Amino acid sequence: MTRPDPALRQARAEDLAERLAGRPLVLVGMMGAGKTTVGRRLATRLKRQFLDSDEEIERAAQMSIPEIFEQRGEPEFRAGETRVIARVLKTDNVVLATGGGAFVNAETRALIKDRAISIWLKAEIDILFERVSRRANRPLLQTANPRATLQKLIDDRYPIYADADITVASRDVPQDAVAGDVVDAVLAYLQQQDA
Repeated sequence: MTRPDPALRQARAEDLAERLAGRPLVLVGMMGAGKTTVGRRLATRLKRQFLDSDEEIERAAQMSIPEIFEQRGEPEFRAGETRVIARVLKTDNVVLATGGGAFVNAETRALIKDRAISIWLKAEIDILFERVSRRANRPLLQTANPRATLQKLIDDRYPIYADADITVASRDVPQDAVAGDVVDAVLAYLQQQDA
């Protein structure tokens, strides 16, 4: 695999930052798709602020996401998630990584579609399961068969994620390569919009 020329890579990132004119980029997809890792790299390339909606929710609630699920339930978590995302999307020059269920919520999805460009990081179940199995902080996977639960979430959510403006494959490569794929895909999307 050839590595892209750093000068060309930087020029493409600068071109994209200029074309976006401050419009937020929002990464959507399943837990484990790489939204936070890719988002941080993307924000660095574009010289933008990176925010993770889960971290913003925890800061606003002053408790962890597993605690919110346990004490307040998923509906209250989703309501808070929508409020936080609405607030963040008022900020220019931001790259936002959302939780896996955020884009599934119709109100949140409408906000994202109205105020930002949405990018679905799409990953196969084997990659997702391997990644999420490393961490115990996934409330929706605290079941007798986490892989079957993950597959059910994929079956339910992938048709909704397909409504994102752009789809980029999250593969088993360095996440910096996926961030480069996102830059290329968003540039192509904006060129189509201009045509």
